[in-house]
Amino acid sequence: MTKKSIYLDNAATTRVDDRVLQAMIPLFSMEYGNASSLHHFGTLAKESLEQARATIASCIGADSGEICFTSGGTESNNWALKGIALANRQKGRHIIVSAIEHDCVLNTCNWLAEQGFYITCLPVDSDGMVDPDTLKQHINPKTILVSVMHANNEIGTIEPIEEIGRICRQHEVYFHSDACQSFGKIPIDVHASGVDLLTINSHKIYGPKGVGALYIRKGVSIAPLLHGGGQESGLRSSTENIPGIAGFARAAALCMEEMNSEAVRLSGLREKLAGYILSGYPNAYVNGHPDQRLPGHLSFSFHGLEGETTRLLFLLDEMGIAVSAGSACSSNDRTHNASHVLQAIGLNPFEARGAIRVSLGRFTTENEVDTFIVSLGKALGNLTSIFSEYSTINQ
Repeated sequence: MTKKSIYLDNAATTRVDDRVLQAMIPLFSMEYGNASSLHHFGTLAKESLEQARATIASCIGADSGEICFTSGGTESNNWALKGIALANRQKGRHIIVSAIEHDCVLNTCNWLAEQGFYITCLPVDSDGMVDPDTLKQHINPKTILVSVMHANNEIGTIEPIEEIGRICRQHEVYFHSDACQSFGKIPIDVHASGVDLLTINSHKIYGPKGVGALYIRKGVSIAPLLHGGGQESGLRSSTENIPGIAGFARAAALCMEEMNSEAVRLSGLREKLAGYILSGYPNAYVNGHPDQRLPGHLSFSFHGLEGETTRLLFLLDEMGIAVSAGSACSSNDRTHNASHVLQAIGLNPFEARGAIRVSLGRFTTENEVDTFIVSLGKALGNLTSIFSEYSTINQ
């Protein structure tokens, strides 16, 4: 790259921390054995694997044997839903999810519906919060699983998973939560939250892509998604990605060490940015909960500008600034549908195409936030001529 770049899309993925990279390199070049092999190389790989498993478990208050490594969040979410459904269909075929789950959860539910399962999508309020009382109304004797994400990828809202977990325990229903966005950023305790299954991944926490994990509470009845050589206690066959797993563990450990200070720093930068946008642009509004949101996450829109979001992103990109329109996965949506998350919180289909997501991270500086503020003003100025009558900008 020849121009200075400012990366503000950490909810999509993160740069690998140099400390993580250093932990991975020996496992590519020196200790490269297969963890299932009985010779010295295999023993070293097995030791690295189990050390990483213990590290990840300690981050969420789990036992080592409750951590199964996967290829990432999508696989873990697919496995949680399909595995529970297939292993417990004799009890019932009813599954409850929130309306703002990630596409990999909702599309898995669509597939399960084709297999004869019944799916209930819980509504959320205008801040993106699930109402636990609504959950109580939908749980019935045929319900086998509730899946509600810990924090939303598009709007940053943190869900009341502890209360949801208590309800599920009372009804003896398995509870799964997708914590890909929250893991490493805010505390998670699998016992306090009452989750039976928890999805986490590496590339959102400055680790490598292509590796994640599914926490499966001891005693949970779940069917394997992959069959083969019997790795991961027979639950997830495939030769383990030892360098990736070691990087994942190192990344997680660093996040635990730095979580409190980073949460304070990123929340401060987010509030500075939000304050500028809301005070400087009368047509601006923030999407998601005002307080119960991830520290470095801000989703905002401008009334009257929703149809020009893509152009705004390109203008910012030309200035060397990377942000996102809603979810990074939306760029793969060839139908150009409006965000299901933004529609779930009450925005109309036009408005639901117009969110800007800024997600700050470990390597984001205050200077970069200041540069973004200036650049945003310049980019919006270039769009003034096509604003609606509600879109006057004070400059």
